[in-house]
Amino acid sequence: MSEIHSLAGPYVLHALDESERETFIQHLRGCQTCADEVAELNETVARLADDAWSVPPPALRGNVLAAVRRTRQIPPARPVRVRREPTRWWRHPAALVTAACLLVAALVGGATWTVQEQRLRDERATAQAAQQELARTQAVLTAQDATVRTANVAGGGKVTVVASPSQDAAVILLASHSPGEQKAYQFWLMEGSTPHSAGVLAAGQATATRLVSGVNAADAMGLTVEPAGGSTTPTLPIIAEIPMK
Repeated sequence: MSEIHSLAGPYVLHALDESERETFIQHLRGCQTCADEVAELNETVARLADDAWSVPPPALRGNVLAAVRRTRQIPPARPVRVRREPTRWWRHPAALVTAACLLVAALVGGATWTVQEQRLRDERATAQAAQQELARTQAVLTAQDATVRTANVAGGGKVTVVASPSQDAAVILLASHSPGEQKAYQFWLMEGSTPHSAGVLAAGQATATRLVSGVNAADAMGLTVEPAGGSTTPTLPIIAEIPMK
């Protein structure tokens, strides 16, 4: 790879040889853009190593005990000689209050527990998906049949595509200038004259490492500037284009 800025992704994935790694480390000391991208990628990798675990909601026990302390308890019954009908607990106001408080605390705690469990499940699924994408990215970058193609971005910057036919995927590395306020870079895979979106970056984002699948059918990869959120069709002009075959 001739463009030093495009090595941030391979550097984090340990996909560089020794000489490339040393060169990039030297470059990293003076390039804030690459330093920011490496920091973001390292943070993602670190999160993948965290085990997702859960504990009971910390407020549940306190809520129940507080409800018990606030509720007047039923005093012990005094012995009597007169036979009476047994007192039903549900007829005693204090017992009803106690039961209601405990029920509310249990319901609130149960709802909180359910929300936290769903959030942890979502985070675990996101982490697993990110881990799978990271592993596939590394597989593309280290594939025996991987090819590297680079093109200049109109107005400044470069885009590099590392494609592997055996993986039917490619890693796109972009290092450019900001696309402008409320504008975003969008990648396209071109099959003949038919464009297919290959991903859109966040508004204003100028550097990225993106994994794209299904590239074997593509004739070229293009880059355009689109409104924030992307477009369904490319907005001309195409500011960078790389042949895929």
